[in-house]
Amino acid sequence: MKEITKVLAVIDPTTQDQPGLRRASWLAKKTGAELELLVCYYNEYLSGDRLFDSPSLEKARDEVIQNQQKHLEALAEPLRADGITVKSSAVWDHPLHEGVVRHAVATDADIVIKDTHHHSAVARALLTNTDWNLIRTCPTRLWLVKPADLSDTPVFLAAIDPMNQHDKPAALDDEILQLSKQLADKVGGDVHAFHSYDPRIAVATATANAYIPVSLPFDEIEQQMHEDHQKRFKEITGFHEVDDDKAHLIAGLTHEELPAMADKIAADVVVMGAVARNRWKRLFIGATAERTLEHLPCDLLIVKPDWFKTPVDMESHDA
Repeated sequence: MKEITKVLAVIDPTTQDQPGLRRASWLAKKTGAELELLVCYYNEYLSGDRLFDSPSLEKARDEVIQNQQKHLEALAEPLRADGITVKSSAVWDHPLHEGVVRHAVATDADIVIKDTHHHSAVARALLTNTDWNLIRTCPTRLWLVKPADLSDTPVFLAAIDPMNQHDKPAALDDEILQLSKQLADKVGGDVHAFHSYDPRIAVATATANAYIPVSLPFDEIEQQMHEDHQKRFKEITGFHEVDDDKAHLIAGLTHEELPAMADKIAADVVVMGAVARNRWKRLFIGATAERTLEHLPCDLLIVKPDWFKTPVDMESHDA
């Protein structure tokens, strides 16, 4: 498990409140990591093109970036005074998620931290299009931050899927649990593990395979499914030394049970792999993951599998 030595914080230049910066500086302080503040800026009215670009437009873009750099330095100074090593970078690039990915790859960042919006009426993360695109394309760990502060003893809820049979999922489950434990050790937190399964799948499968009208032992089918999931879940949580009272195996739909569990144990961060692989070996965000992520009442930490390659072009879009 690679240590976190470089934290990249995405700064929103349009607002004074910076929850992502607070989380990133807290993490850098706890881990001793270097912190980089990034503004990825673009304005179509200053972009120009091959026909109409001019020295005046180029000068205007340079001035905007210089002003953004000054703003980042103003944010960085008190953090440096607190003992954190801080760099700052203002870049002209678009769209935002691609600019962030390009910079994260170029600087070999270990984790990207960014704000999410918060809808107080339903206490959920309201992810923007940029957030979803980062989930899909960012090759590094991605921490999406809610405005609320973390507790003194942060709770990391590792959501795993030990029954998945595709693409060596055990490696991703291991990464999720190892990262959760690594962070908890650094910040004095706790780790819980979560897995849910839908017993209706076993019943539906048995029903589909019943060619003659017989009485199917649905209770036995559900019990067998529970035992299968419990065995695999205990194997991986036992290997990672998760306490039994902090290992939660739930019968139900993930998009309902995971947010409920996060709320029940007052989780500060849910750590999960939000991607799957389809038969054409391309990454996609599954419907269950989308429904789950939007309803979590806490921060989200997304982990990619080792084989993931970002589809983002590494050439900057500077116009």
